[in-house]
Amino acid sequence: MPSNNRRTFLAASTAVGLGSLTGVSALQTHGTSTTSTADDSDGEDSLDTWLAAANDPQTHRIRDLRYDDPPTVYLGMSNTNSFSPPAIKVTPETTVTWEWISDDVEYNVVAIDGAFDSGQPLSEAGETFEHTFDAEGTYKYVSEPYADAGMRGVVVVDTAPSSEYPTVDEWLAGTNGYDGTITDQTDTDLVEITTGAKGNGGHLAFDPHAVKVSAGTTIRWSWTGNGGAHNLEFRDGDFGSESIHVESGVHFEETFSKTGVFRYGCKPHHALGHRGAIIVE
Repeated sequence: MPSNNRRTFLAASTAVGLGSLTGVSALQTHGTSTTSTADDSDGEDSLDTWLAAANDPQTHRIRDLRYDDPPTVYLGMSNTNSFSPPAIKVTPETTVTWEWISDDVEYNVVAIDGAFDSGQPLSEAGETFEHTFDAEGTYKYVSEPYADAGMRGVVVVDTAPSSEYPTVDEWLAGTNGYDGTITDQTDTDLVEITTGAKGNGGHLAFDPHAVKVSAGTTIRWSWTGNGGAHNLEFRDGDFGSESIHVESGVHFEETFSKTGVFRYGCKPHHALGHRGAIIVE
């Protein structure tokens, strides 16, 4: 168990540097309500604030690892007082491993609500600490020596979306509120999908992002003119428009004659969640 001095230190640094962000909160994450193990006063805005102040050499975003191998978070990567990656999403019952990189700087891993604690700070490359997340929720944590300096992270625990199409679920997990819902447009001759719709932190979404149609249906993509330049790049099949368009209007359509699952995305914004899927039955 941590000493009273360490707990006092964490409480003081939290009060000074983190303000009202203490505690694990309920969070509307990608359209799915998660339950909390502690304080329910926080929300998505406070999590954004938490991540914006984190030391992270890359873009501040939550990496969805629910379909990956059990994740490892590294401490002190590239000689920075940071967690890498600082924000991850996993499913319940996932074990997360933290691994020390440096022998020169002392770090530890301490949850704000006390859910997990690696102990006293240490500097030993190759040292690891593990914690299994049983319950859904949002778990914020710090390294005590650098808590005020921005060495903070978060683990969001959320059940993965589920539909009859696991390939689609994995492709769209973490994008634009995807929760396993497929828009049914079967027996419709022409379906229009908006490109550059609002979502994923900007105008970086397809609407609808998952649609089911009958064989022989024509699908038309209409650009909004928002969110920058977009294109269509299909993962399954030899069709799609690699031409990038900024201006609004219809820039691509395709008649799907074969059954199957066809995943696609906007190449410039793929990593930000601008992805979609067509199911043809």
